[in-house]
Amino acid sequence: MKRVLLALAAGVVFLAGTTALAQRQGGMRFGGGSNAPIKPNIPYDGRFTFIRLRYGPPIAYQTQRVPWSHDYPEGEENMMKILNEISDLAPHIEQSNILALEDPEIFKYPVTYMCEPGRYFYVTDEAARNMRAYLHKGGFLIIDDFRYNDWNNFEAQMLRILPDARMVDLDASHPIFHSFFEINSLEEIPNYYDRGSPIFRGIYEDNDPKKRLMVVIGYNTDISEFWEFSGTGLKPVDESNEAFKVGVNFFIYGLTH
Repeated sequence: MKRVLLALAAGVVFLAGTTALAQRQGGMRFGGGSNAPIKPNIPYDGRFTFIRLRYGPPIAYQTQRVPWSHDYPEGEENMMKILNEISDLAPHIEQSNILALEDPEIFKYPVTYMCEPGRYFYVTDEAARNMRAYLHKGGFLIIDDFRYNDWNNFEAQMLRILPDARMVDLDASHPIFHSFFEINSLEEIPNYYDRGSPIFRGIYEDNDPKKRLMVVIGYNTDISEFWEFSGTGLKPVDESNEAFKVGVNFFIYGLTH
């Protein structure tokens, strides 16, 4: 039943994405970014809101030159459409917020998302303190879209946030891959353009695998790219479905742990 529901929901996103693409008259292209204006944040109202974390200064328009903005806004909008279709979460769909790592507003939101924290990712002392407190108080961080040659800097910056953290590999037996959809093999998860298989790592509370996962790291992969382009025909619907399953599981896990 879940598989059927996701297929139907993906169809909704496909149609919505196709319409939006036509309205932009080809303005968004693979690898080029949407150049969409960054919308003002909406006030907290208790409804689930997609929170994209910003490292570096704010910008007026999405651009490929600013990695934290990649896949904005189509990636989050399409992901929220899926969550709206298959759950009672009733998230904001056409509105998402962008918050700096040091912004105390993040404590209002249980799940946050960070895109492409590779070679340009840098954490200030203030940001490190804020994110450390957020994670220790129950926040959940989803990290996506970076690859092999970016790991060293990413790890160094994460250790500024959680100095004692151990980043461990996750396999398909982990509960996060079964929190809503059953993902029984990581080989089921498509890779957009990275060589090899996706790698998923995590950071546990107190580095204890019996406790909750505070951070999930999608490494050498880019599942949000499938979310962004799910309505354009650039990738098969079946592959987009698999990427949406991963996203749904990540958000559901974060909301329930």
